[in-house]
Amino acid sequence: MLPVDLPGTVRDALLAPLVDHHCHGVRRDDLGRAGFELLISAGGVPAPPGTTHFDTPSGAAVRRWCAPLLDLEPHAPPAVYLARRAELGAGEVNRRLLAGAGVVAFLVDSAREDADLLSAAETGRHGGAAADELVRIEEIERGVARTAQLAVDYLDSLGEELAGRAARAVGVKTVIGPLCGLDLDPARPARGAVIAAANRRLADPKEPLTDPVLLSYLLWSGIDVARERGLPVQFHTGFGAPGTLRSDPPADPSAGHGLGHGLGHGLGLGLGHGAGVGHEAGAGHAAGTGYGAGTGYGAGLGHGAGLGYGLARAAEPDRADPAGLGRFAAALQPLGVPMILLHPYPFHRQAAHLAGAFPHVYVDAGLALPHLGAGARVMDELLELAPFHKQLFSSGCHGLAESAYLGALTFRRALAAALAARLDSGEWSTADAARVAHMIGSGNARRIYRL
Repeated sequence: MLPVDLPGTVRDALLAPLVDHHCHGVRRDDLGRAGFELLISAGGVPAPPGTTHFDTPSGAAVRRWCAPLLDLEPHAPPAVYLARRAELGAGEVNRRLLAGAGVVAFLVDSAREDADLLSAAETGRHGGAAADELVRIEEIERGVARTAQLAVDYLDSLGEELAGRAARAVGVKTVIGPLCGLDLDPARPARGAVIAAANRRLADPKEPLTDPVLLSYLLWSGIDVARERGLPVQFHTGFGAPGTLRSDPPADPSAGHGLGHGLGHGLGLGLGHGAGVGHEAGAGHAAGTGYGAGTGYGAGLGHGAGLGYGLARAAEPDRADPAGLGRFAAALQPLGVPMILLHPYPFHRQAAHLAGAFPHVYVDAGLALPHLGAGARVMDELLELAPFHKQLFSSGCHGLAESAYLGALTFRRALAAALAARLDSGEWSTADAARVAHMIGSGNARRIYRL
């Protein structure tokens, strides 16, 4: 499994059970090829005519690494792999792959009560692991907006629902970045402005929330609840996730279920090193690192019939750049609420800088690793820039148990390569490498989420 030879203690640390601190439910039903390919694709959209999403890094990884868990030879052809998957049935496939990930605890963003997805408890049972829930504040707001009649009732219900859900969770999550950008005003919005925004929201509650005033109020409400209960707050940054912001999904997965990843390939390519961000962190820390603020990978919001909305967001990759969080991180620091920057690629250097500059900011590589052929380089750069006690593991899996398995596999392989380079150069001792592997794989998450 590991790509390099390592001392036994380091190898044991890398293969030890992981804490997957951010993932989603996986499908409980059998999928046809069209639905399966949508969920292995980075953009969550069908492949162009005459092509297949199996011809991607993630598609090749499924055939290479997941096939043996289904009793197939490595590199099994797509048709053979999918036929075997159908023969075993979704339940058995989910059990094999989730258990094979070697995870001791899943922290699940179960934002949507989708009967087609495993719940947090079911995810844990299938994987032979503990499982806890993450509360996504925008999803709570969505439910409140659909039932509230008056702005005052809306605000009161929002606070009650947030507190109630947080009482049963280990963390709070926001996707405010793709909705309105991460260059957040750290000031709390005025009450009058919030009520006016709430009235506008109730006039059209089915649309995704994009009003910056109401999003700011919602975020601060979530932070207040997190502070009261000692919970961290996860921020969606950089590399998106299927279904992050979709509305009600179509029943047929081949008709667009899981759209919303929106990497925006070909949009904005060519923005490279040197564009710089230089955002002031508010306390003398510059959040920029001098690296380009976009490579064509954006945080699209598309879903089903609303795909154009997602493509528009994919053309604005800077929305998901965590460098814009500098002032907000400085404002949040006195409150002691941990901020966790999820899957920030291609802005991982900016995120790592913030993790080094602020004592309450953390970072992971997340689901970028199984979707990239350069996962080892991303992990290596995080180790160069971010404190080791500020890094975590997450698979970011969604829809397919394969994504959970590959998330864990690619994390272990990428970290193994980075540790081997440091050991070979004499930069680290064997004890250093083993300790860092334990910290990132599970120890840091146990401490932050109080597991």
